[in-house]
Amino acid sequence: MISVIVPTKNSETELVHSLSSLVTAAAEGIIREVIVVDGGSTDATERVADAAGCHWVSRADMSRSERLTHGAGLARRGDWLLFLRPETLLESGWHHEAQAFIERAGRAPNGTRTAASFRLRYEAFGMSARISESIAALRSQLLGMPYGNQGLLISRQFYQKLGGHRPLPELEDLDIAKRIGRSRIVFLRAAAVTSGASANESAVSRVRQSLARFCVGTLRIPASVAVKLHG
Repeated sequence: MISVIVPTKNSETELVHSLSSLVTAAAEGIIREVIVVDGGSTDATERVADAAGCHWVSRADMSRSERLTHGAGLARRGDWLLFLRPETLLESGWHHEAQAFIERAGRAPNGTRTAASFRLRYEAFGMSARISESIAALRSQLLGMPYGNQGLLISRQFYQKLGGHRPLPELEDLDIAKRIGRSRIVFLRAAAVTSGASANESAVSRVRQSLARFCVGTLRIPASVAVKLHG
């Protein structure tokens, strides 16, 4: 039913947790394959993917968006594609809700021309994380702009019709969300749990990235333009 595509680069630790959240769905036959498209890892990412039975592909010459498109092209067993970041851990039981969504889409007119994303939740404790989650929920519901760490579940047919992910160095998640359209994105109750911003990123870098995403999501500036601000 579902082919999962995960873009990695030195994601050894994150991938262990991310793949563990897929085990039950794979055991129940909902996930048919997991394709890991790597951007040139120098750690044990490949060994982790191999131990989990994933289809491993190395494409160090490609950007993340190009690796996502490449992985989708390699998918053979699922009519639905789930794009998942390695730092994202799906909440227990997510696959039941995803399966229900897919079944509804199969019955509805033009149902396969819809997509779904998960509710964003941060691992961190405290008020700051909860406020960030509330802002993410508001952004998702009002603008239909899920971030890449929220996952994207989309039918293969619809993804191909959209032309896949565009070859952008960043912001490919918001770019494809804009092309899908708010009315065609469903937000599931299950959470996608992520660690949030990298500790290696400077405050200036985080501000620039937030501003670039605001420009694309709220001001509707093309991602190809805002990516220069993103850095």
